[in-house]
Amino acid sequence: MANLLQTLEALETDMWLPIAEIARKVQSGELKAADLVEKSLAAIADNGEYHAVLATLETRARSRARQIDSDIAGGKEVGALAGVPFIAKDNFLVFGTETTAASNILKGFEAPYQATAINRLEAQGAICVAKANLDAFAHGTTTENSDFGPTKNPYDIERIPGGSSGGSAAAVVLQLAPFALGSDTGGSIRQPASMSGCVGLKPSYGLVSRSGVVAMASSLDTVGPLARTVEDAALVLDVMAGVDALDSTTVERNPAGYTNLEGSLQGKRIGVIEEYMGEGLQPNVKQVLEAALDKMKAAGAVIETVSLPSLPMALAAYYIICPAEVSSNLSRFDGQRYGYTYPDAKDLHESFAKTRDIGFGKEAKRRIMIGTYVLSSGYYDAYYKQAQTVRTKIINEFNAAFEKVDFLFGPNAPSTAFKLGEIVDDPLQLYLEDIMTVAVNLAGVPAISVPAGLSAGLPVGMQLMAPQGYDAELLATAKQAKDAIA
Repeated sequence: MANLLQTLEALETDMWLPIAEIARKVQSGELKAADLVEKSLAAIADNGEYHAVLATLETRARSRARQIDSDIAGGKEVGALAGVPFIAKDNFLVFGTETTAASNILKGFEAPYQATAINRLEAQGAICVAKANLDAFAHGTTTENSDFGPTKNPYDIERIPGGSSGGSAAAVVLQLAPFALGSDTGGSIRQPASMSGCVGLKPSYGLVSRSGVVAMASSLDTVGPLARTVEDAALVLDVMAGVDALDSTTVERNPAGYTNLEGSLQGKRIGVIEEYMGEGLQPNVKQVLEAALDKMKAAGAVIETVSLPSLPMALAAYYIICPAEVSSNLSRFDGQRYGYTYPDAKDLHESFAKTRDIGFGKEAKRRIMIGTYVLSSGYYDAYYKQAQTVRTKIINEFNAAFEKVDFLFGPNAPSTAFKLGEIVDDPLQLYLEDIMTVAVNLAGVPAISVPAGLSAGLPVGMQLMAPQGYDAELLATAKQAKDAIA
């Protein structure tokens, strides 16, 4: 914890303003986009020991900042995020640097087009300054699976930041930029937000385009922001959300937008998920969450217990469906069109085999093998089809729960951040870290992690969930809950 306290003391007089305020000051000329970019780049350089960032986009970021400042001087409109620096997880295609997904097999790859989410942010004046570290191809919960080295937790440099969006979460907490982008397939935004101490939003499936984001498991992948406040996360979502012709799974945005967070907890029915608050949850984490619930109840929320009986099967279903889709999506990385190619291959077969053997890390290979197995002849019905049946049951149970309550509540992880290297060689234990987040992805509903407090100096986040499409209501309630426990 001393590491973070020292860092925050140094930054105390120079912390980022709320995103909307930064944009207003840039638009008025009170702040210069060029100065904000330099501030972000300097913070990245000063905090290299945390390894939150894989690459910076210095040339392109500075050029965009100069253009924004010039446009403002010329009286042009520059957008709702004018001059706001941000960091993108390195599975987003972005002009100006490599996109590696933290894997050796994509080292040297420069994207020929940008992710839709990046384009929409840039259209409103935001400036991407860097690419964040992650578990390679987003396969992991600790950021230790990065082929380029792990990210460290801002509260304790000897601990994990969570994953797979660990670099994005650490970057926000370390004040490297006002916000960062992550992807969430089974908890990869919410879990690192919880363990690193920031806000992490996983929107409804399809609300934000996945075009230009390296695919992990296409029926589960979502794109969302990590930020210091719910207000900042809401503004970023408001810019990114909506239908995209390049992603056929996208859905219509809320016509009213996502930035109206007014209201109170009075009378809101919040269901505490029974299966998440019992065996396996560290007592210290449970204590923080129960204290948060007491304060939310005092603010007028109606707290009750809700059971979703199929949740204990969610993790098993997820680790059949997800690897099956991973094995399909990773088949395109073969060294023939982009990324790493084994240079001494005698024929095409050897080129495929050696490229993938050298380029993929252990976890990618593990998921390819599991996925190929469960989709193979004789095992499809026994595993994959059964997992999809469980998924349907989970969706139905979420729908039934939301007929009784307005929102669901639980932890994001069974523990606070653990030591680097502590369980990195135990895949089963690592998979169990996802036990409280994967069901949300299977159901496609929105969820958010909001800081609930500290336990022994380490952050604990509370997870709030809403019915599919109720992202605006979720954000408003998350803001009100955070105010209640502050």
